[in-house]
Amino acid sequence: MAVLVREVMTPGVVTVRPDASLVEAAQLMRAQDIGDVLVTTDHRVVGVLTDRDITLRAVADGADPLTVSAQAVCTPNPVVVGPDDAVSAAVELMRGHAVRRLPVVDNGRPVGMVSLGDVALAQDADSALADISRAEPDSWPGGRPA
Repeated sequence: MAVLVREVMTPGVVTVRPDASLVEAAQLMRAQDIGDVLVTTDHRVVGVLTDRDITLRAVADGADPLTVSAQAVCTPNPVVVGPDDAVSAAVELMRGHAVRRLPVVDNGRPVGMVSLGDVALAQDADSALADISRAEPDSWPGGRPA
């Protein structure tokens, strides 16, 4: 069983500037097949923006995703974990803050993400959550939407 976050995290991160539009962020998420991006300034994490944030904090309120910035709807000052922290510490942070993913930060710079699915795969590869995490995402019917 993996002991350190670095052993289970997804290395690398996708970032946007705080002033990036929600459309720009959503297009990056689609292109990278991910559900979140880090909002960064000078290579420092200032927020996490998820597809859910875009939907619930902007689109559901009728906001124009072309004019709303990533910083306006992201979760600011997110809880982070270090690559040399124990996986159990990451789990406790997720549980305590009710989050499903954590940025992994080394010397103040983002180096990866660790998700509940990553932890599930590492702790019990035969669990239902691990199976779901391994599954390929469904493609958009007929290709990408226009």
